[in-house]
Amino acid sequence: MTQTKQSLINAFVNLVNEKDFEKITVADLTKGAQVNRATFYAHFNDKYELLDYIVGESASSVVENRTSGVVKFDKESIYQLVLAVCDYHQQPNIQCRRSYLSLIPQLKDKMLIELKKYLSKSLEVIYTDTEKSFYVPIYANIILEAGYLWASGKVSFDKEIIAKKVSLLVLGDNSLPRN
Repeated sequence: MTQTKQSLINAFVNLVNEKDFEKITVADLTKGAQVNRATFYAHFNDKYELLDYIVGESASSVVENRTSGVVKFDKESIYQLVLAVCDYHQQPNIQCRRSYLSLIPQLKDKMLIELKKYLSKSLEVIYTDTEKSFYVPIYANIILEAGYLWASGKVSFDKEIIAKKVSLLVLGDNSLPRN
């Protein structure tokens, strides 16, 4: 990532903690990053594309950090994916005090994409493409919703307990056939 792009991201994070996303302008971003408008537009088409980039990078990063880049389909990996979703919703640069609620659909979409990528890779040796197209979205949505319920305070379990319950739910009894 270029230093300029990082400056724009930093400016965005600082601004979104001060005012609603809808009220942030490209002029605000360029002033905060100390770059001109042309430089901003060389990297992003608008503030929505910048936000999309930040949210996507954050989702990818948190999954990578929690799984240490190891792609497997087992209880530990599912456990870590749930914790990754919890971490994702807790990050200060994502949980913008003023704009968080309006960003939830975009946050969920980006994390769902990352979960599906991870699960698709991890299930390559277990399922056929047809089976993967069935199981991957189901598993990804279970993991996403569990982490979101915890992050939103809608459940009172510790995130580690939720992660354990979800890993057992997704993997079930390993003695049963998966097909």
